[in-house]
Amino acid sequence: MNKVDIDKLNKQLSAATAEEVLEYFLQEYGDKITFASSLGAEDQVMTHMIAAIDKTANIFMLDTGRMFPETYDVLARTNKRYDINIKVYFPDSEQVEEMVNERGINLFYKSVENRKLCCHIRKTEPLKRALADKEAWFTGLRREQAVTRNNFHTVEWDDQHNILKVNPLIGWSHEDIWNYIKTYRIPYNKLHDKGFPSIGCQPCTRAVMPGEDIRAGRWWWENPETKECGLHKSNSIRNE
Repeated sequence: MNKVDIDKLNKQLSAATAEEVLEYFLQEYGDKITFASSLGAEDQVMTHMIAAIDKTANIFMLDTGRMFPETYDVLARTNKRYDINIKVYFPDSEQVEEMVNERGINLFYKSVENRKLCCHIRKTEPLKRALADKEAWFTGLRREQAVTRNNFHTVEWDDQHNILKVNPLIGWSHEDIWNYIKTYRIPYNKLHDKGFPSIGCQPCTRAVMPGEDIRAGRWWWENPETKECGLHKSNSIRNE
């Protein structure tokens, strides 16, 4: 797919709702499209919408081995609520063992290089396996989440994985997400009620203080420009 096709899709879907975007791509790609859920607020909204359209749609999560207990709880509650089975991908145990034995159990605090290595082994490599046989994937990304996501669009080409990437909630606000969750009583991670707007691995996530950026609790010891794990880099083919 080239830039012209991406531009055409974005124009075609410019007035579409998130549900309409999901339905369009689920119909177009069937079992060749999947949804990567972090079980955060945005992704719970997406799961609710997807389950209403097609309960057999592919949904997966990445279990890094360092997750909060509350994350596992919302996984179980979500599967039960929607009568679905979110597939779980784990990192390669040998790679994790080698990394920890060479660099320490909490290596990510020592340098950005170490943190990115940990994210690569625990998240990026499992994601590659999850997307290996797919032609497109959904994410719950929103522009408002981080400065690194300001230029993202509804439809992009993911040149990391050579597939289409679709962000149905890209223009949604924080208020939009929580109004939707409350309206439909969607199960969500209870850490959100304790000051955690963004939830990842336990040692790399903290609550944010009033007035702080919503991503301030992720890798808080780093500069904002480095706060991505490698799953969502800027893409070479998209609207500019």
